[in-house]
Amino acid sequence: SGSEDPELAALEQSRFAPSAEAARLPETHAEEHPLGFAIAQLLGIYILAQAENSLLLIDMHAAAERVNYEKMKAQRSASGSLKTQLLLIPVAFEATHNELAALADHAAELAQYGLDLADLGNGQIAVRAVPQMLGKADVAALARDVLRELAAVGSSQTIETKENQILGTMACHGSIRAGRQLTLPEMNALLRDMENTPRSNQCNHGRPTWVKLTLADLDALFLRGQ
Repeated sequence: SGSEDPELAALEQSRFAPSAEAARLPETHAEEHPLGFAIAQLLGIYILAQAENSLLLIDMHAAAERVNYEKMKAQRSASGSLKTQLLLIPVAFEATHNELAALADHAAELAQYGLDLADLGNGQIAVRAVPQMLGKADVAALARDVLRELAAVGSSQTIETKENQILGTMACHGSIRAGRQLTLPEMNALLRDMENTPRSNQCNHGRPTWVKLTLADLDALFLRGQ
């Protein structure tokens, strides 16, 4: 009819409104990129993506956390330590007795996890370097959480028994925070990282990082074909 909204008509014709990036993809893109391509960010928490005949919702913090965890774990396995990034200006914080003791006891282990910390001698600890892939994290909070993990290692335990927990704690600090606005290229970069990351369908706490709604699922929601 003449009153029909042209945008709604276009949506009905295509079933999904594809992103410009998706529209330029070759026919084989569905197999190459099963998580599809980003359309939008929802509520500062989720990425909405379109794949072949399906719609995906991705928890961006949980997904980035898993990607970081697996990257750090692989780097540790390959070289024994994480690559570091020197801070142009060291970050100092007021340390507790337990944090100072953990630094004194575990300086070598901290270096293996890409952290260079120094006891300034006045009740403060300075962070001089952090893992390269976590350069944008809150470095003081990252250092304190890792020190707390190391302080919890009992005399009968080795650091190796806590490695997964320590890496998980670090990965959380390197993840995209809820509320951060991402561009489409940033969202798509995360989707490609997820596709290349083992076990990326679950976060480090066992929760799903994404859910998929197929075209059939969506049709059922709207009672199409009934």
